[in-house]
Amino acid sequence: MISTVVSLVALAAISPDEPIERIAVQGQYRSLYVNEAPTSVSVLTADVMGQRHGTHMEDVLNVIPNLNFSSGSSRARFMQIRGIGERSQFVDPINPSVGILIDGINYSGLGQAAQLFDISQVEVYRGPQSGRFGADGMAGMLVLESTQPNTDFDGFWQLGAANYGALEGGFAAGGEVAQFGRVRLSVYQQRDDGFTDNIYLNRDDTQARSERIARLNVWTELSADWQLRSTLHAYRQNNGYDAFSLDNTRETYSDEPGEDDVSLQAARFELTYSGADTHQTSVSYSALSADTLYSYDEDWSYVGIAPGWEYSSTDAYWRDRLDHTLDIRWLSNTPFDLFGLPTDWVVGWYHLQRDETLEREFMNWDLGAEDRFVSDYDSMRNALYGELTHYFNPRWKLTTGLRLERYRNEYSDTNAVNAQPRNTMAGGRVSVSYTPEVGQLWYVTWSQGYKTGGVNGDALGKVTDNPELETFLLQRATFAPEYLESFEVGYKFINSDDTLSLNLAAFNQNRDQVQLKSWVNRAQTFVGYIENAAAGTTRGIEAELNMQIQPSLWWFANVGLLDSEIRGFITEDGIDMTGREQAQAPSYQVNTGLNWQITDSLKASIQVDAKDSFYFSDSHNSQSDKLTLLHANLNWQIDAWRITLWGRNLADEDYATRGFYFGNDPRDGYEPTTYVQWGEPRRFGITFDYSM
Repeated sequence: MISTVVSLVALAAISPDEPIERIAVQGQYRSLYVNEAPTSVSVLTADVMGQRHGTHMEDVLNVIPNLNFSSGSSRARFMQIRGIGERSQFVDPINPSVGILIDGINYSGLGQAAQLFDISQVEVYRGPQSGRFGADGMAGMLVLESTQPNTDFDGFWQLGAANYGALEGGFAAGGEVAQFGRVRLSVYQQRDDGFTDNIYLNRDDTQARSERIARLNVWTELSADWQLRSTLHAYRQNNGYDAFSLDNTRETYSDEPGEDDVSLQAARFELTYSGADTHQTSVSYSALSADTLYSYDEDWSYVGIAPGWEYSSTDAYWRDRLDHTLDIRWLSNTPFDLFGLPTDWVVGWYHLQRDETLEREFMNWDLGAEDRFVSDYDSMRNALYGELTHYFNPRWKLTTGLRLERYRNEYSDTNAVNAQPRNTMAGGRVSVSYTPEVGQLWYVTWSQGYKTGGVNGDALGKVTDNPELETFLLQRATFAPEYLESFEVGYKFINSDDTLSLNLAAFNQNRDQVQLKSWVNRAQTFVGYIENAAAGTTRGIEAELNMQIQPSLWWFANVGLLDSEIRGFITEDGIDMTGREQAQAPSYQVNTGLNWQITDSLKASIQVDAKDSFYFSDSHNSQSDKLTLLHANLNWQIDAWRITLWGRNLADEDYATRGFYFGNDPRDGYEPTTYVQWGEPRRFGITFDYSM
């Protein structure tokens, strides 16, 4: 492995070193080119996403090294970076380890809304990002940016169809609109029947998806010194949820299939003043309101499947979330002198107020009757942050950043559980970077990330119902903040004629007070809780290579290698998980392929994803299988029209995106079994785009 890395660096070093056009990333305090950012970051442009016909973030996640995802819903909602990240949410509120920003609005925990229509690029930051993004960026951050409008009017229409009854249509356009400034509007809708056949109901649409999104971005020059960016989002999702089968196939027996619905509205306003000589000031405010329904047939079957053994129940979660975010930032325009060194600076204050209400309707097996549960969760975060960049000379620079964040989480529910966990956390980075030639960068970065602690309300509510579990659950009433410390070494190269680029990163990460999700599963008691394990480690390598083989032929390869370990975690069943790999942490991930410009108007791409097996959970030892997926795309440009034929998973491989281990089949006496949700089967379709 080391020899391969050395060979790649040597390959890059023999290429020219003149300035070239580069991709700028927006997720840093200052706009930087990818090969200037001293961190492991991948960027997916609209062209790259289009090669897989990516309409949702889950369609393109396998392109990114060391990025995994879990389902357990109609859309991938949670991501894991370098083996760290949540896999699900049921009763208790959570703080995701991997956050999501869309047009500067915090969508963390709402990955189902990460639609890609008219998104210009996706930036994936790996490793601790809390110094920049706070508690939602402990393990990494996804930053999605909509296409910015030009001063001249332009836009496009899109229509498409695919197997499984899929239809899609979208419109995006923008330009200068009088005193409003530059405006961009995009509207998109898609639907399909899903990939499940419900045998009992004789339906093929119990996991159908219907999703609609609208985004409006306005850039207004109020005066020579004042600029305003206004953003409005609306998202609607009406999806079925019927994914798990007692036979572990795509054929289900559910008599009461579930739903996975979202109604979301969001707005953001950023006002910038650039009239000062030394710095610019920006004030941004955003609000997000999301009402969700997540429900499922708990028994995955019907009355009569096994008389005398069966049970019948559903579980439904209505969750209302309201976020208010305020960020005030001062950013230097020109370096000032600090200890004889030119130094750029940024300082700011951040405030988040999140109010979340849950209403759950379920079968309470301890009471033997239908029950209703309500909880209120009010979270407040305040942070001070700053960063200094010292320039020793044109080639060497030192970046130091610090963020201090205080949280208070107030929780109450109808089980008379009341808790107010609070704490102060610190994160940031120290990075030294060296630019030997234009287009090259060496860097060494130490960083620390964090995420808030919380309360195990579901577990506490079961204490009085289960005396035998009382001591165990009371000891896990709350959990502490988790910290992630990372040491990373990287090299980046891109040559002058844009025919070769290489990004390399090697890292070692140590987790302290690791928040691991576990379950109590005894008879009819099924309770989730989060527990702080002693520690955990992850180490690995990320590599991204793009090379022009011939004038019309490009080869790309994205590779992630990962070694992870749990330390000091014992499940409720008494199993010591010390030494085992962390959940959702495959030891390798590969995406490689070719792009071929056949003629001036015709181009094609083919690519392969490969991923090692991985554990589904930290509380049991069930694993996925290894996977290899084949995708292809053929694109024909005819004047203003573009016709695209596309296919994903062309070999129709079955692969799992979520897994549980318990007994749920009355036909075999509820023998513990690994049950999985299957990923997308073979997909193929055609789209028509018309540019205006």
